[in-house]
Amino acid sequence: MKEKRKPKVVVKNLTKKFGNLLVLDNISFEVYEGEFLCIVGPTGCGKTTFLNLLSKLIPPTEGDIYIDGVKADPRKHNIAFVFQEPSTMPWRTVRENVAYGMEVKKVPREIINKKLDEILRLVGLTECADLYPSQISASMEQRIAVARAFATDPDLLLMDEPYGQLDVKLRYYLEDEVIKLWERLKATVIFVTHNIEEAVYLGERILVLTNKPTKIKEEIYIDLPRPRSFLDPRFVEIRRRVTELIKWW
Repeated sequence: MKEKRKPKVVVKNLTKKFGNLLVLDNISFEVYEGEFLCIVGPTGCGKTTFLNLLSKLIPPTEGDIYIDGVKADPRKHNIAFVFQEPSTMPWRTVRENVAYGMEVKKVPREIINKKLDEILRLVGLTECADLYPSQISASMEQRIAVARAFATDPDLLLMDEPYGQLDVKLRYYLEDEVIKLWERLKATVIFVTHNIEEAVYLGERILVLTNKPTKIKEEIYIDLPRPRSFLDPRFVEIRRRVTELIKWW
């Protein structure tokens, strides 16, 4: 069970104010080692602000985040972030884009090459490895961003609605790919989405946020086997439950 896992990330009393506006209100939770945690909430509840705090892109008003028992620090910890919009570098090939994070961390070249071959294969980018972002589709660009983040073996991988710009068919395909990467590479992932079906399909656990000032309304464990079926009665039941939690305030 998830409860027996070692906590990898501990969020304590996380609070954020912008002037007099209280956005996040004293949020505390744990993320287990190797867990795929999804976070959902109503539009405008501060989900992206939440991720920006977790990544240390902005400072909290109160509280903090700990990784392996130590205050999270991007200079010490490996925190990777996949944004909503494609973040490829147009002057680098697909292969070079995926390698970038490992190069920054000064990973030996022989290890980079070995990991690149594996990850490019896992996300279906092997055949276009020598092309540039302008020569590939938007979905492939987003695959680059996801592959680049996983390749660095992050202590914590934050994903902010990375498939929100894509059509439904592509989302299904890329959701399966991210699960393959996660299962293979054992990363600890926090995935923020407004898409409830996506959260139930991907997550081992879902945190449901309230409207502002944002708190955690409920956590839901998902014990469905993989690959998951959208038609599974249990899947439908969990999706309905999360929908009702977000719908009624």
